[in-house]
Amino acid sequence: MSSLPPTPPGHEELGPHGSPAQREPGSSLGNAPAAPVMSPKFQPVRELYDQIAAQIGKLYVGQDELVLGTLTALFSGGHVLIESVPGLGKTLFVRALGQTLGCDFGRIQFTADLMPSDITGAPVYDMQKSEFRFRPGPVFTQFLLADEINRSPAKTHAALLEIMQEYRVTVDGTSHQVPRPFLVMATQNPLESEGTYNLPEAQLDRFMFKLRVDYPTADQEAEILKLHSQQIDLNQRLRNEIQTVTSPEQILEVMQLCGTVRVEDSLVDYINKIVRATRSWPAFHIGASPRAGLALMQAARTLAAFGGRDYAVPDDVVEIATPALRHRVELTAESEIEGRTADEELGSLIRGIEVPRD
Repeated sequence: MSSLPPTPPGHEELGPHGSPAQREPGSSLGNAPAAPVMSPKFQPVRELYDQIAAQIGKLYVGQDELVLGTLTALFSGGHVLIESVPGLGKTLFVRALGQTLGCDFGRIQFTADLMPSDITGAPVYDMQKSEFRFRPGPVFTQFLLADEINRSPAKTHAALLEIMQEYRVTVDGTSHQVPRPFLVMATQNPLESEGTYNLPEAQLDRFMFKLRVDYPTADQEAEILKLHSQQIDLNQRLRNEIQTVTSPEQILEVMQLCGTVRVEDSLVDYINKIVRATRSWPAFHIGASPRAGLALMQAARTLAAFGGRDYAVPDDVVEIATPALRHRVELTAESEIEGRTADEELGSLIRGIEVPRD
């Protein structure tokens, strides 16, 4: 992800494949150190990541942070919040992801009048059996795009956030499990958009990452025009052009495998220092919670697995630190007036923390 300012010595980054990171012009990350030691046990995970990225790239152009961040969250058991203006291809991305991974896809358009039962489902009366039965809502899918979540009142998206944490819906005292894997991609408009509500800090903390989808470069936009100007049904293109390279069962197996990646005590201490430093950083009014440290650790494990390694390194932490923290900190009023951003402050904070060398 290319969200950090220039990288200091000792923070150089590896790409998810274990090779020197390839970034777009203007990337903030430096050259990678010597190639790491690959693990035969994790080589299939590396190959799977390459296959998934290649299939998605057939129809979805660019947006490296979105692709890598979403896949990292998926295989870490997390969810992502995406900040973006409309029209940048988020629905196409989720559909391409679902087709590639062999998973079901669902979409909920959040509006001011959306009710919690519109998401979770509700009991309906069965005339033939003279009893109530539960009718599942759109949340009962594997990949869910919660579009413009900040256009609904808090009670509505709170219902979704509870499902994200518990992986089940409780109606009339009965619990109903949602399918696994279960990934929520919630999108929100920039806060200056009309008719939006701020998500409370407690709800923001439930998301593993906050990802930003920016406008494509000129070359990328030209490629998008060439790819999608044909009058061909999108469903047909998804079926014909994107191959399914895995299954829900295999995804769950890989998720368990990612959890076995080794994290040395020195790296745990490094993560802890980063998270704790946000709480005393002068530009922040609110710092990150312990949940941020857990997100950093599991995401670092998953990135290591994507690189074919059975151990995590500081570069893995730096790679995902800003997306994992930007929604968990809040700038002071003075910092906002001065035009500072959370990403810039997090970059300065991370550069000031000594990188473990062992």
